[in-house]
Amino acid sequence: MNETTLFHIGITPAQGAKYAILPGDPGRVEKIAAFIDHPRPLAHNREFLSYCGTLCSERIIILSTGIGGPSAAIALEELAKAGLTTAVRIGTCGGIQNKVIPGDLVIPTAAVRMEGTSKEYAPVEYPAAADFEMVSALAEAAKENHYRYHTGIIQSKDSFYGQHSPDTMPVDYELTNKWNAWKKLGVLASEMETAALFTVGAVRNIKVGCVLHALWNQERAKIGMNDKNRFDTDAAIRTAVRALMKIISKEKQTNE
Repeated sequence: MNETTLFHIGITPAQGAKYAILPGDPGRVEKIAAFIDHPRPLAHNREFLSYCGTLCSERIIILSTGIGGPSAAIALEELAKAGLTTAVRIGTCGGIQNKVIPGDLVIPTAAVRMEGTSKEYAPVEYPAAADFEMVSALAEAAKENHYRYHTGIIQSKDSFYGQHSPDTMPVDYELTNKWNAWKKLGVLASEMETAALFTVGAVRNIKVGCVLHALWNQERAKIGMNDKNRFDTDAAIRTAVRALMKIISKEKQTNE
């Protein structure tokens, strides 16, 4: 490998950008790329598939982070070495509160750090919080697009099946008790990457925001709500792109 190539994401610092969109799934990268100008493939290594292009005449990278905090943190760390200052995660989640209906958007203001990655960056007392400007831009974009959305705290975890099959785990008592605590505390939804990204963003001085598409809600299913699972992430993509355009335009005006 060329020594100047960033080890995991496979680009050089010269190929970087100030702005990035970070889906988890490599399969969403090309779909997101259709919403930016002049998109073209950049690199592909392991779970890290990237495209580059422009948005509001500014260079932008779309990079998949894979599943979970460790790979998401690696993606953000290496993009930081390539000049990143602002990133928005596009992801999926499962609802916890009954008001989160499949198909809704969730814009996290902060994330419960129930994963391990962030613990290697910051003490457990430190909150994993989104950048306020990013939250505001995402909420404005969702509202302008007439999408149902919620803002608030989410949970980030390390085990998908720890959530969906807690009774099969030797630590089911802990998983179930904490899940019930999150419900009582008004935590909106559960996913696997956001706490790590918010924490690494704080450490590396990167503005990070997130918009999540609710696939399902197991709590609504428990009370007999006959919801259909919703897998189309188009609303989350459109919201993220519109919000990032707002951020870029505002920064350009400030720098004029």
